[in-house]
Amino acid sequence: MQFLRTAFWVALAIMIVMFSVSNWTAVTVNLWGGLRMDTKLPVLVIGAFAMGFLPLWLFHRAMCWRFRRRLDTVERAMSDNLALSSGSDLTGTPGATGTSAIPQGPA
Repeated sequence: MQFLRTAFWVALAIMIVMFSVSNWTAVTVNLWGGLRMDTKLPVLVIGAFAMGFLPLWLFHRAMCWRFRRRLDTVERAMSDNLALSSGSDLTGTPGATGTSAIPQGPA
């Protein structure tokens, strides 16, 4: 699986380099108030992609972290409940020797 992930990232990097080399032309972006910015086209396209992708990716990572924390809390609670319920079963169950696993106090 690691090989496929590496192959994907290498292929993506090669495609970005090919796009950048074939489109390396200067473009002028008109900003507010008569301000103009001269930049290369690949820088503009990759920058616009990053500005759209990064906030959503960060939101996705935050949601994964939040759900992982919730799941850990539920798993901890379930394991505590399981330990308590299995411990209560031992109080009245006779052991292999025929005696109670937990000694009974005077009644």
